[in-house]
Amino acid sequence: MAGGTKSDHATRSRGELRDCVVLAGPELEPWKCARFAWRDETITALDRIAPASALAEGVCVVVPGLVNGHTHMGDSCLPDGATGLTLEEGFFRPNGFKYRELAKLSPEQHLPHVVEHLRYMARTGTVCHLDFREQGPAGAELLREASRRTGVRSIVLSQFNEAPFTETDLEDDTRGLPESAVHELERILAVADGFSESTMNDLTSTAWREIRDTTTRAGKLRAIHCLENVGYRTLSLARTGAGDLARALELYDPHVVVHLTVADRTEIESLVRAGKTGIVNPRANAALGLPLPPLRALLEAGANLMLGTDNGMLNSPNLFAEMDFAYKVAKSQYGDAVRPDPSAILRMATSNAAAVLGSEFPGALERGMPATFCVLDFRRPHLRATRHVVASIVTRVTPEDVLATYRHGRGLWCAADFDPSPRV
Repeated sequence: MAGGTKSDHATRSRGELRDCVVLAGPELEPWKCARFAWRDETITALDRIAPASALAEGVCVVVPGLVNGHTHMGDSCLPDGATGLTLEEGFFRPNGFKYRELAKLSPEQHLPHVVEHLRYMARTGTVCHLDFREQGPAGAELLREASRRTGVRSIVLSQFNEAPFTETDLEDDTRGLPESAVHELERILAVADGFSESTMNDLTSTAWREIRDTTTRAGKLRAIHCLENVGYRTLSLARTGAGDLARALELYDPHVVVHLTVADRTEIESLVRAGKTGIVNPRANAALGLPLPPLRALLEAGANLMLGTDNGMLNSPNLFAEMDFAYKVAKSQYGDAVRPDPSAILRMATSNAAAVLGSEFPGALERGMPATFCVLDFRRPHLRATRHVVASIVTRVTPEDVLATYRHGRGLWCAADFDPSPRV
């Protein structure tokens, strides 16, 4: 391939690949294609030749751009800082390690860390992430600037900078948001794409209803962490008589529910009945010594699932590593060598996002759809003779195998030797 520069690709508005394999449609079926082309923000050609579930020789493989369903990129400046700490010691407000350390950083010190981690996301095929951003409106602004600089789409889900209620306040579940929190929520929603306080136990039932109504009027997303450990459910039951997921569905109506690590069958069924998307984070749960998410039960119940890498302090935001681990966890839970199909795991990082993000990120490749994709180098020795293209994407692809990442036609990452110039 002729050499191209990253600056070339950042401005180029059209390109094409010949004799490649494309994972087409929401079912991510591999097809040998004579030509895959795009112009500006749109795919203009996807010329199928034949199905290509196995490869006889190495080719470029085109995959929908990956969507990371759950990140906390604010603490990416603290890699492995939570080592040896419990969930509460590392991540709970106000005295958790994360919050203490972030408070020491100026925006000028903090921003470069976030920018570089978003660039790493692009390097690993990720075009979008849902970020649960701390530090109130200022934190949301900082992530928005990092997104502008890198082209990676940050769906910013912000929380209050400081907890609106004390432990004593929470004993009265009818308390509404303090006036200062109401004003802060307005400022948050002027900057962010949505809202997510850490857990249902952080606010009163009345406050959750107020936030639901305010975000609905503003047309913003709602997200919440639920059932990351049994303590979430136990504390909610003790205070209110209902578990945290049950309260979330009744009071807050979130678009996405994160973790579900200890969800039981009844809770999973309630999530599916409500039509909510669950976001699982198996590597982060394992790193904290928590139970692994019940992937088999969630998949069998028909839950729409996404994958997240969670805190930058715990994990690199590498969805290929997350897919590999999730696939093997799920297979272990099924207890056989057949289930689940690897495409079910790949959809958790691609097409399942459409239920939350709509047409901006459909997670599928067809003519007329957004030119949002990554190109994988299946000419490499560990990939070029694969007997199952999708399984190899889920279990074998590494960041070094990513040749290019595009969002709506804009090159976010391109290897120096990748040249998609249209041929005459």
